[in-house]
Amino acid sequence: MVKTDIPIYLASKSPRRRKLLKQLNLKIKSFSVETEEIVLPAEQPYATVIRIAKEKMAAAKKKVKNGIIITADTIVFLDGKVLGKPENQIDAFRMLKKLSNRTHQVYSAFCIYNSATGKTITEYVKTDVRFRKLIEPEIRDYIKSGSPMDKAGAYGIQDDFGAVFVDHINGCYYNVVGLPLSKFYHALLRII
Repeated sequence: MVKTDIPIYLASKSPRRRKLLKQLNLKIKSFSVETEEIVLPAEQPYATVIRIAKEKMAAAKKKVKNGIIITADTIVFLDGKVLGKPENQIDAFRMLKKLSNRTHQVYSAFCIYNSATGKTITEYVKTDVRFRKLIEPEIRDYIKSGSPMDKAGAYGIQDDFGAVFVDHINGCYYNVVGLPLSKFYHALLRII
């Protein structure tokens, strides 16, 4: 159990990350930061999520002067390319068709900063996710629900329907949701 009198801030719009942190009984305040989540050519996927999490941290430090700040980033990686959040329903359909009957990687990085000590911890996790063969009507139904539109790779493993696309995973389930909970928890204990 994490106990601290220092306020904890999550710099993220993600309701999934807020929910995961509540599982740890953390009392957090959340706010969003606006950063450009640019994927650089030839950058390794782990380097991309680490860099973006650090960029979010730099922006978050401008808003919060005292406390523990948490930032994170998650990407889906397939065929040497990052699949970000879909731009529209056609893009979501294209992504899900591409993921069908294949294995892809999900990378998440988090950054934790403690203003009292000036210490920062940044780590990442990779999880392999295997999709079963998807049929077009179920992809269309899922897209109509609106669920894939705010998620990297156009799916959420925690969704009622998106969950049934996943045949199996190798690695941390919570990483695919958006925050590798066990690794994050141990990092948080080290930074308090």
